[in-house]
Amino acid sequence: MEPNPLKQAISRGGLVVGHCVMEFCLPGIARIVQPAAPDFVLFDLEHTRHSLETLGPLFLACRATGLVPLVRVPGPQGHFIPRCLDQGALGVMMPNVETAEAARAFVAAAKYPPEGRRGLGLLGAHTGYSAPDPAAYARWANEQIVLIAQIESVAGVANVAEIVGTPGIDVAWVGHNDLSLSMGIVGQYEDERYISALRRVAEACRQAGKGAGIQPGSLSLAKRWLALGYNVLSFSIDIAVYQRALTESLAAVRALGAGAARRS
Repeated sequence: MEPNPLKQAISRGGLVVGHCVMEFCLPGIARIVQPAAPDFVLFDLEHTRHSLETLGPLFLACRATGLVPLVRVPGPQGHFIPRCLDQGALGVMMPNVETAEAARAFVAAAKYPPEGRRGLGLLGAHTGYSAPDPAAYARWANEQIVLIAQIESVAGVANVAEIVGTPGIDVAWVGHNDLSLSMGIVGQYEDERYISALRRVAEACRQAGKGAGIQPGSLSLAKRWLALGYNVLSFSIDIAVYQRALTESLAAVRALGAGAARRS
């Protein structure tokens, strides 16, 4: 059982950069993104049509290609957290964590006793369909699984120090759209009130020695948020990356065609 490279990278405190997949949830996506060498691939179950039947094979495809698969679950209800982990995810993102109590419940659902209440099943995808020593595997999972608490509301920002200080939480991650919505300034990422909230989250993470996460959709936002102290970044989502690349490429081809027509 090898160490989780993402867990190690976050612990070192350096820059960690990954990518979010929301639409192109096909087995080939692991090979498609592999040349970019992302530190993680985040799959979304909160805002998409996908299910564990869709994403389970992708977790395994990522692990087979040396990538670290993470999953954002829809929320604390049901058994999403242990089921995603049993299907091979190496980390979980929980939306809209607003209190230390919610953070503790998140950790409890993701970790085995005595640190949590996750049930231990072996011989599945998470153990490579093998039978490891149960005690050794439980210790490994408790140490290596990455847990990310999303800060997406005014309440979450107010309680961020307690949330990120919760044992077992590795990253506090700003859900930038929902946070701006909660503040009544949706999409106004340059508003000083919004920037102040981002600073508060980043500072709480720094003081706790935890990762500060966010998902910029452009290089300009990435530059601004890096300067505020964010070091765990998911650069954009698959839909936006594809649209932007295709738009730019087709415009370039049309420009070439127009130039050729003028010369003829």
